[in-house]
Amino acid sequence: MAATLHYIELNNQKIPLIFEEDKRLPLVNVQFVFQNAGSITNTQKAGLARFSAKMLNQGTKKLGSFGFAQELEQRAIHISSTTGIETFVTEIGSLKEQFDEALGFYKELLKDPNFTQESLEKLQTITIGSITKKENDFDYIASKGLKKLLFEGTVLAKPSLGTVESVKSFTLNDVEEFIAKHLNQSQLIVVAGGDIELDEIVAKLKPLIALLPQGKKEALPFFEASKEVKEKIVKRNTQQAYIYFGSPYNLRVNDEQTYIARVATFILGTGGFGSRLMEEIRVKQGLAYSAYARVNLSNSSSYFSGYLQTKTDSLKQAQKSVKEVIEKFVKEGVTKEELEQTKKFLLGSEPLRSETLSQRLQRSFMEYYKGFELGHSKKELEKINSLTLDELNSYIKKHTEITNLSFSIVTQE
Repeated sequence: MAATLHYIELNNQKIPLIFEEDKRLPLVNVQFVFQNAGSITNTQKAGLARFSAKMLNQGTKKLGSFGFAQELEQRAIHISSTTGIETFVTEIGSLKEQFDEALGFYKELLKDPNFTQESLEKLQTITIGSITKKENDFDYIASKGLKKLLFEGTVLAKPSLGTVESVKSFTLNDVEEFIAKHLNQSQLIVVAGGDIELDEIVAKLKPLIALLPQGKKEALPFFEASKEVKEKIVKRNTQQAYIYFGSPYNLRVNDEQTYIARVATFILGTGGFGSRLMEEIRVKQGLAYSAYARVNLSNSSSYFSGYLQTKTDSLKQAQKSVKEVIEKFVKEGVTKEELEQTKKFLLGSEPLRSETLSQRLQRSFMEYYKGFELGHSKKELEKINSLTLDELNSYIKKHTEITNLSFSIVTQE
């Protein structure tokens, strides 16, 4: 069965439910996805959303972190919370026979989370340790630097993990206020599936959802990537140069031409061996083990980015090659052979992207979240199959903005 869209009606609200029944295994999985509740909310204190999710993973006050985890493990129940840029997600999974117990544990977690000073200080220590460790992760430094160049002065320029200073400033009140404000019925999308019928899952989830405040749906901001060409170089004790590059990309996440962007970017840098960047920078010039580029489309931003590593003495040559490959790509477009090979890969590998229930539910959720109808991905493949070379090259040549590249680089001192 394909996933279908339904609504859970509660308190005069219609909460979206994306559901797929799958009886091949006796498993049930539910995700509570809260919109506009990820790191994009960290306007005051960087890292608060992610930290709050970790606090929710500390179990209940009654059982404590270890006791709660032990009870779940004994029953093969999984409950965890994570955050992305835009969303806060709590996932509940179990065997069908344990599903009622799983929901019971989540109910207790909502009513009695282990929000104690002890848990707060423990997680602060762990998080600060992670942040400190990442100061020696040169990929992280370069990636974080690129976000600052593209989204300077916005929340997207702040690290989702937070900073040492911001994490030290977190209080229990910060966490409690974050959870109370963002985990509410108005911002909720439910994604569920497995060996259970629709009416049954709705009946079981309603009492849980009723525990959440009604709240209100916050408008999600959109941030334009900087059109200004910038460069930031950080010096470290390294034998490799870490090169991250990016630019604006003039396309919204719900644009009907996203399928053309997918094909174009695959040929330029997403497709691994055979992509333009890989062929020029690795195969022909031997400057890097790999070179990659992609288009990042979300409800809050749209930009082009890529990365590679090279020897420090090859930095300028590699940077120059990246610019040249992208400029030539925009100016001349692609060949018929490149288009046909890309079609074969994208269409031929489709079954691998939708063989599990988890993959299908995630795809359906993203279709809904981006503003498309469920089943849009299949229609997109049909459009890819019928895409002509003239259509593709006309599209590529319009997106000259990707040549306005900013570079964030970590290299030798």
